[in-house]
Amino acid sequence: MNKLIRWIINSERRVLLWANSRTGSSMRHRFARGWFSRVTHMGGATFTLATALLFALLAPSPWSSTGWKCLLAVVISHIPVAIVKRAYRRLRPYQSMSNVTTVSRPLQDPSFPSGHTTAIFAWTVPIMLTASGAWNLLIIPLGLFLACSVGWSRMYLGLHYPTDVAAGAFVGTLSAMAVHYFWVAPVAI
Repeated sequence: MNKLIRWIINSERRVLLWANSRTGSSMRHRFARGWFSRVTHMGGATFTLATALLFALLAPSPWSSTGWKCLLAVVISHIPVAIVKRAYRRLRPYQSMSNVTTVSRPLQDPSFPSGHTTAIFAWTVPIMLTASGAWNLLIIPLGLFLACSVGWSRMYLGLHYPTDVAAGAFVGTLSAMAVHYFWVAPVAI
């Protein structure tokens, strides 16, 4: 069993180091640095909560309902995140591995699970579930690309391990699906 655990830990670290590799000055590396440094903020509370509220208040039906679902899913998804982060105080990759490159002012809170990844999946899944018809061909791939980009950016920036990101994606998706499928539209008085 110890051998299996060591293999999992070593494999995760290898994936992290590969995702975190930011060497070179080619156009591809400059684009990746720029993209991941910006897209990562789309998983933050400010972006997800503010845009969900704007959707809820300003968008026509059914998108206004989707905005409320996004807002509720983001809020609900962070309850288990807060509990797990408090209970399982995993160091961030840059804190436990000397060869990880990170941002100038990295986060200090526990690493597991990734809150940014949780938020972006909780935010995108209701949008993808609302899309219908020809919109599916645009919204679903775009939503998946955006959510996966935020998740990958967390590893690229040295802030999370792959399991942090996978757990965040799972919690965010599960929360969003629960909100979407158990949603009862508010009754106007």
